[in-house]
Amino acid sequence: MLQKLNQTVSVQQLRLEHEHSSVGSRQETGFGALLQNAMEDSQNVRFSKHAAARVEQRGIEVTDSLLKDLNQAVGKAREKGAKDVVVIGQQGAFIVNIPNNVVVTTMTSQEMKQNIFTNIDSAVLL
Repeated sequence: MLQKLNQTVSVQQLRLEHEHSSVGSRQETGFGALLQNAMEDSQNVRFSKHAAARVEQRGIEVTDSLLKDLNQAVGKAREKGAKDVVVIGQQGAFIVNIPNNVVVTTMTSQEMKQNIFTNIDSAVLL
């Protein structure tokens, strides 16, 4: 799942995917649907390579529920004008750069007790 989050989709990739999927078969979803899905994905939080490695190293389970919570927290922080936020929940802490929708690092709840958060302007508790 994290690999999908790290991908950037271009219009050219969408066009190629659409052309490939419609060759030899009639496709119910068209280019517009593919573009809409890509735009929705771009509004969801992504994980940087560093954060994805930390998730893997620390055994943090990234579930659909967690992603939904992170997206809601980022949306609320964006509404308040936040730029860099720490989102704290049961799974741990996620430092998110709001303008880019990118989780830049993460840590478990046990590691949170031993650290100081710097360079953030907001916190959201899940």
